[in-house]
This record gives sequence, structure tokens and C-alpha cells, in this order.
Amino acid sequence: MEIHTIIFDLGNVLIGWQPRALFERVFDTKEEVDHFLQNVATLEWNEKQDAGRTIEEGTRELIAQHPEFEREIRIYYDRWTETITGPIEGTVEILKELKASGKYRLLALTNWSHELFPWARETFDFLELFESIMVSGEVELQKPDPAIYRLLHETYDLKAYGGCVFIDDSLRNVEAARKEGLDTIRFESPKQLREELVARGVGLGGSR
Repeated sequence: MEIHTIIFDLGNVLIGWQPRALFERVFDTKEEVDHFLQNVATLEWNEKQDAGRTIEEGTRELIAQHPEFEREIRIYYDRWTETITGPIEGTVEILKELKASGKYRLLALTNWSHELFPWARETFDFLELFESIMVSGEVELQKPDPAIYRLLHETYDLKAYGGCVFIDDSLRNVEAARKEGLDTIRFESPKQLREELVARGVGLGGSR
């Protein structure tokens, strides 16, 4: 089926996000960074903010659980922009080529706190290339919950997903989307993404 709609994840597909980039500046050793991110400020904890919980509430709860890390827990959001490593230029180029072609509907589906996403909109002008961006914190659902893919379908009238392809770096998000009927690409690199889109017949400015 001919592709007409391309749906991008943002974090680590178009915009680099690495909490380690911040906490390597906070802690003295790799072991301390590993312990903090694996046992204190975990992805599971962060995802609750992505699903709509306020940063204040999430911070307060985590400090109550780990009072010995209060300073570092507060740093997580006080210096949150230091976890953003910048645009992934090769993917941004693909997005620009898709937009320039005028052939494709471009949407984004991102797990992101509703309190933090306005900064991303102000910082990365290429986000304006999307017709619309569904932000998990705004709809209070998050990937890989099947409900967010269903909401995407209903909101943008995706007609049973025919002709759509969804791009995400997370295996669990890709698998959940696939179970809902979306054609999916698990993002590994801009080069690999370009090749997979071209293989689906998507028109890009070459397969470099």
C-alpha cells in the first residue's frame, strides 16, 4: 500500500535525550551515575511525568523515597535541558525532504511532559514542519499504552492505519504500535531510516 502518512517519535529519533549527559556532570563516577539512573530517577519514574503527573508531584514523591538524593533529584528537572543533546541532523534532513516533497502527511507522537514540551517547541524550529504533534503529557496517555495509538487514529482520522508508517526508537513502543495495526520502523540511525523508507516507496532525495 502506498505510504501517505508518516508518524515520528521525537526523543532519540529527531532530538537526542540522554539523562546521563547531565548526571555525568553531577556525579564523580560512572558507577554513581548508573546507580542513580537505574535505581532512583528511573525511566519508570520519568514516564509518570510524561503521562501527565506534575514535575512538582513527581519530585516530591521521589525525594520522600530517596531523601539522601534530594539534591540530585531536584537537579533532574532544574537542569533538565542539559539532558537534551540536540537535533539528530540526519533525521531532521529526512523530515525536511518529506515536507518539501508535499506528498506526505507528517505527524508526531511523543512521550514528553506537558510542562517541558513548550521549551522543545521554542528550541527546535523543525517541529513546525509537522501538521500536528500529540504529546503524551497533554493527553495523559503514553506509549506503549494501546490507548494512545487508538487516540492517534481517532484524532487524525487515519482510516485503520492503511498507508501509515510509525517510527520510534523504542522496541516496546514499536511492538505495541504493530499490534494495533501500524506499519512500523524501529529507528536505529538516519541512514537505516532512510533505507527503510525508500524500501517502502517513500520519495526522498536519494538513499545516501
